Amino acid sequence: MSKNNGKTDSVTNHSLDPKQNKKSSKDKKKAKKQREKDRAKGLEPPVFHYLSESEGSSKLTSKFYEKELARLQVELVKMQYWVKHTGTRIVILFEGRDAAGKGGTIKRLTEPLNPRGCRVVALGTPSDREKTEWYFQRYVAHLPAAGEIVCFDRSWYNRAGVERVMGFCTNEQYDEFMQTCPEFERMLVRSGIILLKYWFSVSDDEQERRFQSRITDPARRWKLSPMDLESRDRWVEYSQAKDAMFAHTNIPEAPWFTVEADDKKRARLNCISHILSKIDYVDMTPAPLELTPRRSAPKDYERPPINEQFFVPQRY
Repeated sequence: MSKNNGKTDSVTNHSLDPKQNKKSSKDKKKAKKQREKDRAKGLEPPVFHYLSESEGSSKLTSKFYEKELARLQVELVKMQYWVKHTGTRIVILFEGRDAAGKGGTIKRLTEPLNPRGCRVVALGTPSDREKTEWYFQRYVAHLPAAGEIVCFDRSWYNRAGVERVMGFCTNEQYDEFMQTCPEFERMLVRSGIILLKYWFSVSDDEQERRFQSRITDPARRWKLSPMDLESRDRWVEYSQAKDAMFAHTNIPEAPWFTVEADDKKRARLNCISHILSKIDYVDMTPAPLELTPRRSAPKDYERPPINEQFFVPQRY
């Protein structure tokens, strides 16, 4: 006896009927011809296939990418040992358009590192109190101490980007930022902080593809905020704001480095490799530890009964 339900059986029987199949084939051809006519008249928009963000559009093979990423992550661990030993302070800024791949790069960068010495700062909308503070004040609170690495997923450059384009700051505030920012960053560098600034550049078409994939992927839909959707209609304004920002803040002490980010895998590898090249670290990885034999448990110790504990169901 068939285990299919009634709906499946009806479909199966229908597919076995030659007359029904012939009729269905004619209907499909007719519909296809009608779509071609509509498309020729401009009545139907072209159909695009959007790859998911996980698929991407990289020409790098997964095998090469994973191997190279693993090699670079080992170097990142070596770098962190050196940072901790020497008390170095590092600040890395990640800026760029929405869906440019900043988050993915930060994730691969911080993945192998000790979270006690490497932090990611992604500040939200300032509170009413923070709006009355000196603009850089809430960012200063997150700067690293000795032996720490801090990655800013968007930084004080919000004022030169989204705040400028969306009108969240006044012209006076914007002008003050453009004048003060280079001075602020020179102060950081003079204090001994290694400051690296990366701009992730993505094309209009690639950004649109990533937006579309986020809409269709429930696991990534949270990445699309109302502000991201608004930015789609302000591509030129963001470009102009970025150009002005570079002109004022691309200083010798803290220059901007642009990451071509249409290919996510290449962008991640290139950015991490460049970070390692800008830090003159040496391998200070400690020697492997030798584990001594474990001491046996005291004879008078008895574990509590298993039936008195709660266990997570083994569903996998």
